[in-house]
Amino acid sequence: MTTTHLLYLHGFRSSPQSNKARILAEHIGSRHSHVRWWCPQLPPSPREAMALIAEGIATWPRETMAVVGSSLGGYYASWVAQLARCKSVMINPAVNPARDLEKYIGEQTAWHDPEAHFFFRPEYIEELRQLDTRHMTPAAPEMVLIAQGDEVLDWQEMSERYPHALQLVQEGGDHALSNFAEYLPRLDDFLLLA
Repeated sequence: MTTTHLLYLHGFRSSPQSNKARILAEHIGSRHSHVRWWCPQLPPSPREAMALIAEGIATWPRETMAVVGSSLGGYYASWVAQLARCKSVMINPAVNPARDLEKYIGEQTAWHDPEAHFFFRPEYIEELRQLDTRHMTPAAPEMVLIAQGDEVLDWQEMSERYPHALQLVQEGGDHALSNFAEYLPRLDDFLLLA
């Protein structure tokens, strides 16, 4: 089924202004303008973020929607894919953010706007645990883009987390997947973006 609705979820401290979000938004707008695109600014609370998403996609057609997520957004994308039973693409996804983000409890700045501050609360760690889908069978096809040179997350952990996914593992690279634009044709094929 051709994808008609596409959700993009940014990572921790990130925003819809991230390089990948902008590249994908421009690609959808210029090549697939019939596709409904949504890339919301996610609140720091995982529970609130998923409530926002669930409400936003409530009327979307499950059989023709898909979700793409990067880093923490990849972790969220796996949860959304279970909720909606839709295709998902994870880009250098966080595998265990409840473990990895504990050291970030406290005041944080937004990556794309250092003037913007938010507080990452201790209770958000438990909220992250509540969204863990590691032990669930994928509800729909998955694709994962992994850079072995990711300086933030362990690429082997990512690969092991998604054994059923179509895995595109590149040598080198970085957490931001700076060469993301090179993967757009593969995304088009996987998501059946006509």
